[in-house]
Amino acid sequence: MGISSSACTGTEQPRTRGTTATDGPGGLVRFPAEFAWGVATSAFQVEGATRADGRGRSIWDTFAAQPGTIVDGSNADRACDHYRLVERDLDLMRSLGVRSYRFSVAWPRVLSEGRGAVNAKGLGFYDRLVDGLAARGIKAVATLYHWDLPQALEDAGGWERRDSADWFADYSAVAVRALGDRVDRWVTVNEAKIIAREGYQTGRFAPGKSDRVASGRVIHHLGLAHGRAVQAFRASGARGTIGPCVQLAPCYPADDSAEARRATELADVTENTLYLDPVLRGSYPRGLADADREVAVGIRAASRDGDLDVISAPVDFVGVNYYGPQVVGGSGPVTRYPLSSAGWQQVHPGGLTDVLLRLHRDYGSPEVVVTENGVPDAPGEDLHDASRTIFLRDHLLAVHGAIAKGAKVKGFHAWALMDDFEWAFGYTQRWGLVHVDFETLQRTPKDSARWYQRVAAANAVSSATPSPRR
Repeated sequence: MGISSSACTGTEQPRTRGTTATDGPGGLVRFPAEFAWGVATSAFQVEGATRADGRGRSIWDTFAAQPGTIVDGSNADRACDHYRLVERDLDLMRSLGVRSYRFSVAWPRVLSEGRGAVNAKGLGFYDRLVDGLAARGIKAVATLYHWDLPQALEDAGGWERRDSADWFADYSAVAVRALGDRVDRWVTVNEAKIIAREGYQTGRFAPGKSDRVASGRVIHHLGLAHGRAVQAFRASGARGTIGPCVQLAPCYPADDSAEARRATELADVTENTLYLDPVLRGSYPRGLADADREVAVGIRAASRDGDLDVISAPVDFVGVNYYGPQVVGGSGPVTRYPLSSAGWQQVHPGGLTDVLLRLHRDYGSPEVVVTENGVPDAPGEDLHDASRTIFLRDHLLAVHGAIAKGAKVKGFHAWALMDDFEWAFGYTQRWGLVHVDFETLQRTPKDSARWYQRVAAANAVSSATPSPRR
């Protein structure tokens, strides 16, 4: 999960919540057969065991060790200890009726220095994980990069260096070669937007830099890395499919003024089309220099002839992470919708319908998987998390509304399977369907997990307000 950097369509108008035109008796809406009901995590947030079995250091290990970077002064050295408790977590997912598990492979666990010799013990963990998923009838959705760049590669220049695309292609080939016979979907890069913005512009995430021109180079190299990973996957002959993961959110003008509409158009470039157009259209969006001159300078400096052909290598699906919208006025973002306890997240389920229909309308209707969607516990909630159940209900209805209008949405992954290390927020926010006691590591399903279990079993969602079952 990442801090919201909402993408903007600039054309749609706000709606109050997702809708569907095909409600059945009692407001029950059914999803297509074989719809993948899933949950998601990322390696750094849940695995722990950061020094076990030859794992190298990542930029997040380094970042979290710096005073003042994590709000509660914590780190992910232990996290949920998923590395050691993986069999327990696999059984937990089976008990919840999960059909698809989106996880990430930790690059520094597989290649301790980011390149060179393969760490057999680290790779062996993912080998056991995908075997365990297959044995339980759960599809594996493997993300190749979820923000944990090996520190050794950062020391060599990191994503600012063009060679990073080749490093990533080599690492991807190792992972696909080892696991490609059992992984259903491969996700290349998770949320390039958040990597660039929070890691290289605001400095709030690893590696903690503030250089907009550098962030432009990073954006281009992440796109190139994505394309090289797609090429490596195709060359491997592995089964399954591959695609990018983008964080999308509609951005609505706060009013009808020319200033608000122009601000929304510019925001759409930096928040949305900058990450969709190169991959799906083979070009950078028009107006980029007007929207962010420094980022445009960095991209231009990093670009070489033929790069966009690589970046736009055909993909099989698009992974969409959705957390909420942004409303843009002439002077900047404003808050129109209720805020979750995250502080930055405006809750607007109808925005998910909008972004899914935009892909359908403007980008050739690719196959889509919702790879992340979720909300943290509300104040005072623990196991009885009614706000999350309602959030998920409304967003699933929003997904169904998009499907009813033609969007090819094949699955949904709730963020997150369990409470975890929430990046710069440490352990101060709980996003899981499953409660984790970080002292004992006991896992306890929340009410939302039991509700989601029933939804997956029925392959349907009721539009009625959920009632807790305790």
